[in-house]
Amino acid sequence: MQDHREHSDDSLPPQPDEAASGDDSSEPEPDESFVSKESLDEPDRLRRRGIYLLPNLITTGALFSGFFAIVAAMHGNFETAALAILAAMILDAADGRVARLTRTESAFGAEYDSLSDMVAFGVAPALVVFSWSLQSLGQFGWVATFIYMACAALRLARFNMRHDNSSFTGLASPAAAAIIAGVVWVATSGQAQEALSGPTGFGAVLLAVLTAGLGLLMVAPVRYWSPKLINFKSRAPFMALVAVVLGYAVVMIDPPRVLLTLFLLYALSGPAQWLWQYFGPPRVGKASGEQENR
Repeated sequence: MQDHREHSDDSLPPQPDEAASGDDSSEPEPDESFVSKESLDEPDRLRRRGIYLLPNLITTGALFSGFFAIVAAMHGNFETAALAILAAMILDAADGRVARLTRTESAFGAEYDSLSDMVAFGVAPALVVFSWSLQSLGQFGWVATFIYMACAALRLARFNMRHDNSSFTGLASPAAAAIIAGVVWVATSGQAQEALSGPTGFGAVLLAVLTAGLGLLMVAPVRYWSPKLINFKSRAPFMALVAVVLGYAVVMIDPPRVLLTLFLLYALSGPAQWLWQYFGPPRVGKASGEQENR
């Protein structure tokens, strides 16, 4: 049935259909491989011109912490630089949690968070460890730091493509940055905030191998447990809170060394799990399947 509108003007050009004249017709469709499914929902499409303030403010704090770590390293305050990287790690964990708890997730926030991670956990740790120690190795030192920084960028790009929160493929960039910051923090803890030089010679070579090795772990095809699986909204046993209190107490004994040990164990858990999977005793299901094929 035709729609005969009152006061219509025959001199006006014919109006296009409403479906063809919508606001979204002139905009290109987003690439589903880069944009999360939540960003394609109708309520979010209506709000695409604005951004959520709270989680992006936290992300900006993480970005500033990474930038401040670089500035502190340039002035020789390496302990402050290490603490700034660890602060960026805490803020990076908080912005995602806040976005999920307040239902303010968006494609813009995800991309902004990735750029912040590149500065705080890719560029900042590389420049801090290079200024502190690896510059004494010359070309070998900056090659090792470049490997770390490039692998951090590749790790973040791959994570943006997959959006898999159940587990991590490769060491997460915040954990790799925390190890480098932990090494610097342990070596400079309690020292005067002056231009302290790091290890040289064989010690610098070991640090360069560690830096490049952490970079390769970020892109290695090994699985890591994801802290995002922890559900803070669900109920937990009372002893879980007791365990958290005991964990705080253990960390407070010697924060630099305890945190560095924990992050090193987490970094080694991926290769250990991979080695156990391929060289450990076969599983019952796998062994029975091999017998059936014989």
